[in-house]
This record gives sequence, structure tokens and C-alpha cells, in this order.
Amino acid sequence: MSFVTALDEMELIAQRRHKRILRRGDEAVKLFEPEIPAADVLSEALNQVRARDAGLPVPWLSEVTKLGGKWAILSEFMEGDTLAQAMAAQPERLDEWLELFIALQLRVHAARSPELNPLREKLHRRISASGLDATTRYELHVRLDAMPRHEKICHMDFIPSNIMLIEGGEPAIIDWSHVTQGNASADAANTYLSFLRQGEEETGQAYLKLYCEMSDTAKQYLSKWLPIVAAMQLSICAKEHEAFYRSWCEDVVD
Repeated sequence: MSFVTALDEMELIAQRRHKRILRRGDEAVKLFEPEIPAADVLSEALNQVRARDAGLPVPWLSEVTKLGGKWAILSEFMEGDTLAQAMAAQPERLDEWLELFIALQLRVHAARSPELNPLREKLHRRISASGLDATTRYELHVRLDAMPRHEKICHMDFIPSNIMLIEGGEPAIIDWSHVTQGNASADAANTYLSFLRQGEEETGQAYLKLYCEMSDTAKQYLSKWLPIVAAMQLSICAKEHEAFYRSWCEDVVD
């Protein structure tokens, strides 16, 4: 049986811009499109292993290989719904879902992995590549440099669709392609903006309030990260999201 035929027989779980998630027996296959560099695939696989080694609930990675000429990461298949599916099915339990979600995010922030790339350096690069005017970029670089330096694990795509609810077990966190080490408030700011970008204003505001309470973080402090993170996303987001992220950077200049 050819690789192409084998791929056709796998169950499609999710479709993203540059990858597909498929199921092959008890394995999840993340299949990348050819435009994704091998270095990015190998980096994501290494990040996933490092997050698991840090004691976080992460699927076991079994192999990095090529299927049908495309790079693929093979991991333990996590049986269950995503937290996003659960929130959509039972919106009356929003407070409960958010408490679970934030408790898991804080567990990530409490972990350490010194080998992960520094978030601060990534943010500086992304601000420079954001396409914003020079004055705004300067102010964002200065603001970032003034922020406290931490070494907490930051998932940087911590959203409900990346949380698997496992029947009879603890939730698992998937998609470690963007993980870094740095200031946890940047990770929370990114989550908050993700809710708003998807039109989930009520959920976003509830998340922000509860995250600040559970982490003992001042809302004013976390808010200072919003234009920094928005500039980061502006450098890589789909064209239809550019106006949203740009709007969060407009008031940074006095």
C-alpha cells in the first residue's frame, strides 16, 4: 500500500492553514504542507518533548517522519472532545470551563524548561517584522524591554481548541509549535486577544477577569502586553486578521 493511499484511509480530525490532523489507530498524525520548513517541524517536535519532560500533560511523541513526501509528527492519540467543543455544547458552564482552562494555563506557567527559546527575543523580531511604522515599533521595543524578565513556559497558542478533555483522565495540552520561555502575562494576553479575534467578547472578558484573579495579576499590567502581542501576531497572521491586530497597536504612541 502506498503512503498516499494510506493517508486517504486515515480519519481527518482537523484542517488548518498549513497542516492536517489525522488519526491512524492509536496515533495522531500531524501532516504538514510542503511549504513548512523541516526545521519548523523538528523544532515543534522537540518543543513537545521538552514540555512533556517538564511534567506537563502532553501527548507522547512517537516519531517524526515523512508520509507521502510530507513531514509528519506522530503522537499518542488523545480520545475526547476539545474544551472548545465542550464550551460550545454547554455554554451555561462557562465559569467552570474557564476555571479549568486557567488552572491548566497556570500549571504551564509554573513549569520550567531552560532549553526553550526566549519569548523576549521572538517578540522583538516579530515587532520589527510587523509592518507598523517606525515610531510605533520603537515604542513597542522600549515597552518590551521595560517588562520584567521571567523564564516561565509560555504556550503562546493556549486556546480551548488546544485542550483535550480525556474521559477518566486529566486534560491534555496539544499543539506546542509556538512554545517559548518568558513572561506569563504575554501568554495570557495572547489568549485574551484570541477570544476577541474570534468574536467571543463575553468569554474574553470573563477569561481576563478570572485569569487576573487566579494569578494575582493586575489587569492594568497585563493590558500593557496587549499591543506587544498584537504586533507579534500582526507579523504572521492571515490577511483578514490584520486590521484586528493593528487596531491594538494604534494607541501605543503618546
